Amino acid sequence: MLLLVFKRALSAIPVLWIVASLTFLMVRIVPGGPFDLDKALPPEVVANIKAKYQLDKPVLEQYGIYMARLCRGDLGVSYKYANRTVNDILADAFPVSMQLGLLGLSLSILVGVPLGTAAALKRGSYLDGICMLIAGLGVSIPGFVVGALLIFVFGIWLKILPVALWESWRHMILPALTLSASPTAYLARLTRASVLDVLDRDYVRTARSKGLSYWQTITAHVLRNALIPVVTVLGPLTAILVTGSFVVEYIYAIPGMGRFFITAVSNRDYDLIIGTTLVFGVLLIITNTIVDIAYMLLDPRMKVEG
Repeated sequence: MLLLVFKRALSAIPVLWIVASLTFLMVRIVPGGPFDLDKALPPEVVANIKAKYQLDKPVLEQYGIYMARLCRGDLGVSYKYANRTVNDILADAFPVSMQLGLLGLSLSILVGVPLGTAAALKRGSYLDGICMLIAGLGVSIPGFVVGALLIFVFGIWLKILPVALWESWRHMILPALTLSASPTAYLARLTRASVLDVLDRDYVRTARSKGLSYWQTITAHVLRNALIPVVTVLGPLTAILVTGSFVVEYIYAIPGMGRFFITAVSNRDYDLIIGTTLVFGVLLIITNTIVDIAYMLLDPRMKVEG
């Protein structure tokens, strides 16, 4: 297990270098620059600003300068947020997105997996139909609609929960519910399909014939094997949720990474775009490594290659 973590840490270096290089290239290929929208500025002022940020140099030289800073852990500066570095912005925004993402992920797992399991064990029943109806609605309804409905019901109509900002646990409830709606539905559908597949396996029938009780068979044989596909999607799902959802963060005015990333793209804030992309890449590598370790714990026969 430690060898797997070590191998993944080594392989992460070239992966992140490729991600940073491709992102650096793409943001400069896109027409427009970080100061093109400032029409009120005279050309001489724009030229001085570009010289300050070394954007007047050839692209290859800019690439070399950025990579040299990146090796020192310096993600650069923001062109739109005065006197703020990308490190400072991400240090403030990432904990907020992590809290929101982990809350959404926890709700998705705690609700989606039991919902899908119950639907599979009661296949063809009213419970199955109700669970899949709920899951279908969760997949079909966009996040901004879910957020608007929750705000109307709990914030405007019942007036029991705040509808904006990120200041206390009460402020976290509606955003977490909004963020978890679609992943919960997806995990419920995936869990149901996986449990149904395992229920038809020969080893499940063999376990029952050996005298194991119904619930012993479900917990020891069915769920343990059925959760492997679910664990597979938790890696990228965790990275996506933790890095923040722009829709949810925008609706509830949450100062997380999602909002900064979208505004960075629209403002051509090069260093901030690359920085948030690298954070996403690091999270994806970490969560996929955790998923591989979970594979080994769920089924020790599995040999995960680094």
